[in-house]
Amino acid sequence: MTSLSVNINKIATLRNARGGENPNVVNVAKDCERFGAQGITIHPRPDERHITTKDVYDLAPIVTTEFNIEGYPDERFLELVEKNKPAQATLVPDPPGVLTSNAGWDTIKHHDFLKDVISELKSMGVRTSIFIGTDLKLIEAAAKIGTDRIELYTEPYAANYAKDREKAVEPFVLAAKKAQEVGLGINAGHDLSLENLKYLKEKIPFLDEVSIGHALICDALYFGLENTIQLYLRELRED
Repeated sequence: MTSLSVNINKIATLRNARGGENPNVVNVAKDCERFGAQGITIHPRPDERHITTKDVYDLAPIVTTEFNIEGYPDERFLELVEKNKPAQATLVPDPPGVLTSNAGWDTIKHHDFLKDVISELKSMGVRTSIFIGTDLKLIEAAAKIGTDRIELYTEPYAANYAKDREKAVEPFVLAAKKAQEVGLGINAGHDLSLENLKYLKEKIPFLDEVSIGHALICDALYFGLENTIQLYLRELRED
């Protein structure tokens, strides 16, 4: 079974638009777990435009499923991971002002940097994952860096799904097979939705985890959070 990790960044965005604690990210995280989510993902950016540093410390003690903190591995990020001990740290190559994650790591160019960071994270007892595209050489390099998993950056798949889903998924299938071959676990995330999730799962049945935020929260406006999480879980079930 592929795990569903709900990214609750958008809940924090809504709260921050008005100030105060409504909606409350801690309560939403608890509800997501109660409704069936197998993980909670957050991305505490330096500008705190959604998840804040305080949110990280508030969430860490209450998440009972897999807590996944993602972000650029600077000193601030590493301190948050060390002090809050999530199940998984997902490393993304975001520059400070980027709107959303829009590329994967060049694991050859940044080999030494990533290897050192991953070694530090592993010394904390935290599972590591690297946000990455479908270049097979970069996936092979990721294995040499020592990461436990990769997270496939699925925006290109989502963008081309409606045009030709077979063509859109093909590089991701090849990438996943290469990752499996070199001993890496496989996560996926970015622009996955009720429209395209099931097909990805069918083509890569050995996916460990998907992290979904924007589309899931948008769907929850219409279907309700509990029903929406169940709908996404249904798309991940093996027939």
